Amino acid sequence: MERTLIIAKPDAVQRGLIGEIVRRFENRGLRLIGMKFIHMSRELASRHYAIHEGKPFYEALLDYITSAPVVVMAWEGSDAITVARNTIGATRPAEAAAGTIRGDFGMEVGRNLVHGSDSVENGEKEVSLFFANDELFAWSRDTDRWIFED
Repeated sequence: MERTLIIAKPDAVQRGLIGEIVRRFENRGLRLIGMKFIHMSRELASRHYAIHEGKPFYEALLDYITSAPVVVMAWEGSDAITVARNTIGATRPAEAAAGTIRGDFGMEVGRNLVHGSDSVENGEKEVSLFFANDELFAWSRDTDRWIFED
């Protein structure tokens, strides 16, 4: 099972889309294993977005992600990274397919609602950045046998 970090960004929280975002991942069959409502510190944001340091949009990204509360979630499932990214849609909402979170609710790249891990390695790294091991729950649902193959 792969793990992915999903962040409902400040615009998603402010627009009341947390439930819709959670619903979309649950409907896909991913299993929620951790969830927090936080106001991200600049230090945590800079660690999370370290890959973008030095890029022209970096400071604005930090200002934005720390401007209001976010919901951080850890999800797991078969091919969780690909499934989550397909559910989220293209980075630029204007290019995101209808039926994706960004395609249905986004307008601008700087307000694209959701972050999702982009690789298995980053999924593990990002989940561990936001969650201690005792904050993640290993559990099974009765429906798992109808979602995941052995």
